[in-house]
Amino acid sequence: MAFELSVLFLSALFAATLLPGQSELGLAYLVTSQPAGAALFIAVASVGNTLGSVVTWGLGLGVNRFKSRPWFPVSPERLAKAEIWYRGYGYWSLLLSWAPVIGDPLTLAAGVMREPFWRFLLLVAVAKTGRYLVVAAVAQGLV
Repeated sequence: MAFELSVLFLSALFAATLLPGQSELGLAYLVTSQPAGAALFIAVASVGNTLGSVVTWGLGLGVNRFKSRPWFPVSPERLAKAEIWYRGYGYWSLLLSWAPVIGDPLTLAAGVMREPFWRFLLLVAVAKTGRYLVVAAVAQGLV
C-alpha cells in the first residue's frame, strides 16, 4: 500500500503545479478497489495537491524575475488573465483552485499578488479536499 500512496501523493502534487497531470482517476481507482482506505487516500491526495499548490504559490512570489524566460511555463497573456481574475474576485477565488484550467493559474496569481500564506493555505486546502471528497463519493456510488 505504501507504493500506491506514494504514487497518489506524487500525482496529486504534480497535478497542482503548472505541469500537466491529474490524480482523480488514481484516487477513484483506489477508493473503489480498497474502500476501507478511502479516508487515507483522500487525505494523501489532498495533502499532495495542496502542497503542489503551495509550490505554485511560491513560484508566483518570484514570477516577475522569471516570467520573460523562455522556459517559464505560463504565457504572459495567461498570467495577466489570472491576475485580472484574482483582482476581480479576490482571495475567495482560491476556492476554485480545484478547477481544471483556471486552478493552477489562480494559485500562481495568489503568489504574484502576495496573498498571505495562512489564508492561501486554508482556502486551497478546503477546495482541494472538497474536490477529492466528491471524487471519492462519486467513485463509490455514494452520490
